[in-house]
Amino acid sequence: MPTALVTGASAGIGKTFAHQLAARGHDLVVVARDESRLEALRAELEAQHGIRVEVLPADLADRTQLGTVADRLGDRQRPVDLLVNNAGFGLRKSFIRNTVEEEEQMLDVLVRAVLVLSHAAALAMKERGAGNIVNVSSVAGFMSSGTYSAAKSWVTVFSESLAVELADTGVKVTALAPGFTRTEFHDRAGIKASQAAPDFMWLDADKLVSDGLADVDKGKVLSIPGVQYKIAAGLLRVVPRSIVRKPKLVRRHRPNKD
Repeated sequence: MPTALVTGASAGIGKTFAHQLAARGHDLVVVARDESRLEALRAELEAQHGIRVEVLPADLADRTQLGTVADRLGDRQRPVDLLVNNAGFGLRKSFIRNTVEEEEQMLDVLVRAVLVLSHAAALAMKERGAGNIVNVSSVAGFMSSGTYSAAKSWVTVFSESLAVELADTGVKVTALAPGFTRTEFHDRAGIKASQAAPDFMWLDADKLVSDGLADVDKGKVLSIPGVQYKIAAGLLRVVPRSIVRKPKLVRRHRPNKD
């Protein structure tokens, strides 16, 4: 069986990835801070799908724990065929209202962890001549909406660049860039869903992940689930940046979604 490693697997989009990959027959390595949630997920997935689940608790903002996950990706005896870099969180307040420590922690998870784990996976997969890396980004990355938006912009461009570097090696890279998605993300950030976006802008996590995996199967470098977000992303790429920076647009459309 192929093996997939999913970060942020205890809840939200990451948990949905774990369920759908298990249904596809993947063994799993599930990574998150909450070990009890991971153990519950392991029991559920192994019972439902007859696959093996390895629990790897880690705080990806901690460099030592992040290194442990990177070492697992580089283990030649236990190869990982698919990496899903999904772990993330948002901050409710604006940049200058947060402490610099809070901002650094978010950057460590959204950017540094993606860089470190992608590097470990890419090296191991290139050596084997096969593999997939999925980096969960956001349509927020096409906007001008704080450090979350800036971090997701980095994830998208980094993924596109890595896909070019790994062309013809058998290793594929996909940036998955959804918008508002119904998960625990907004509750944890203290953001009320009703205030974040109108109902039609919300994505279903199951559909989002199934569409994303379909794009991975097709070898797409950029996957934007949802017709509404395909249109929004297209517009954000062509309208003048002065419009993208409009304060009202920024406040009303912050698609933090992991």
